[in-house]
Amino acid sequence: MNLFYIFKRRKIRRRRRVVSISSRKNYLENKERARELVQARVEFFAGVYGVSPNKIFIRNTKSRWGSCSTKHNLNFNYRIVFLPSRLADYLIVHELCHLKEFNHSSRFWDLVGLAMPDYKKLRLALKEVRLK
Repeated sequence: MNLFYIFKRRKIRRRRRVVSISSRKNYLENKERARELVQARVEFFAGVYGVSPNKIFIRNTKSRWGSCSTKHNLNFNYRIVFLPSRLADYLIVHELCHLKEFNHSSRFWDLVGLAMPDYKKLRLALKEVRLK
């Protein structure tokens, strides 16, 4: 038996994150609230930028506030509902801008600056808010 065959058959198991019951409960209680907030703001800012995301997901992520996939899906942490509205808007604008520029180049930041001229301050403020 060659090594390729052995490695091909071996199952790769990912370590699952243990989520406390209270964290899961908090997620389930606030998920729909977060979805309503995000969908309303995405609709507004998508019109500003002339983009349209494919799907929007609300997740209970450990270390990310949001992400954008190459399939134009947007992912947001449910804890966005606990942020001040200006920071939540910054997160949404940031991910929407990735639909046009899938990087953090100067062109990307110029796009963010169209709707959020003070994005540098907002970015620093968001870094001070910790995900737990």
